[in-house]
Amino acid sequence: MQNFYIPLKNNAIHKASVTSNVEQYIDFVMLLKLRSMFSGLVKLKFERESMESYLFSGFLGFAMVNMLFASGRRLVPFSQYYNITWGKSHFTSLDSGTRVQLKLDNRSGSGFESKSHLLSGLFNMKVKIPENKSQGVVTTFYLTSKEAHHDEIDFEFIGSNGPPFDLSTNVFTKGVGGREQKFRLWFDPSTDFHSYTILWNQYQVVFFVDDIPIRVFKNLGNKTSYPTQGMKVEATIWAAEGWAGKVNWSKGPFKAQYQGFDLDACIVSNVSNPRICNYTGGDAWARIQDLNAEQVAQYQIARRHYLHYDYCTDKTRYAQPPPECQVQIKI
Repeated sequence: MQNFYIPLKNNAIHKASVTSNVEQYIDFVMLLKLRSMFSGLVKLKFERESMESYLFSGFLGFAMVNMLFASGRRLVPFSQYYNITWGKSHFTSLDSGTRVQLKLDNRSGSGFESKSHLLSGLFNMKVKIPENKSQGVVTTFYLTSKEAHHDEIDFEFIGSNGPPFDLSTNVFTKGVGGREQKFRLWFDPSTDFHSYTILWNQYQVVFFVDDIPIRVFKNLGNKTSYPTQGMKVEATIWAAEGWAGKVNWSKGPFKAQYQGFDLDACIVSNVSNPRICNYTGGDAWARIQDLNAEQVAQYQIARRHYLHYDYCTDKTRYAQPPPECQVQIKI
């Protein structure tokens, strides 16, 4: 049994990927210098003025890298850790339950959630969003508690009629959100599966896309401004015509697919006492206090070139940036 607030130390290093195009050459040279500390291979792809500059996987010489990202990615059946929560007629199990499809039409969408509440973990899901022109359609992967003043950590894919492809992230604490950061993805998320990961421990929340850190939300020690409630993993597809645009139903049905249903987390055994939880496997993710040097470089590149909106710099909403923004800027 582990307590979420027990001090932990040490770092774990994530498998890295890099992106480059002509405009990003200087950033890439900086990343190569950092990468010289490790054994690695880097492939370059220059695509000037293109929204589809890809991040190519590198190879680090530390076993810890593969161990961390391998955890939570075993092929286990959906039913082992998850339940369908709504839209059962729009849910399809594929490949012996190791892949599922959620469908949206003008009658219903669909969604699923983890059977257990979790209190920290490394949450990974591979997602392929609808291929059709999908304006107004929102595909999600997120953590949320069931409290009246809930905590939540969001990945939301905002449907569109083609590039650019927007990914929205948000963090709610005690029912308060408004912490949106939106990214223009460097690939088409509808043509293949891509990996989306949330690291949540007592030190930080980190959002990863294909193992690249794109956002860090630090725990500043104030329980009212950091997620501490037991949460469930959820995924949905639904129509958000009120704010995401009008859905063209003639292009439907819209289908999103998910795979990777293993859990690498701390399961809450008693929801009434959510400070105590049990690890499903290893706990390397629980000791990660900061990004390592290479991840910092990747993070800076991703934000410099793909961050589309940041609440921290929206002076119309926040004349003074919230405290967590000051920490974020220093990374």
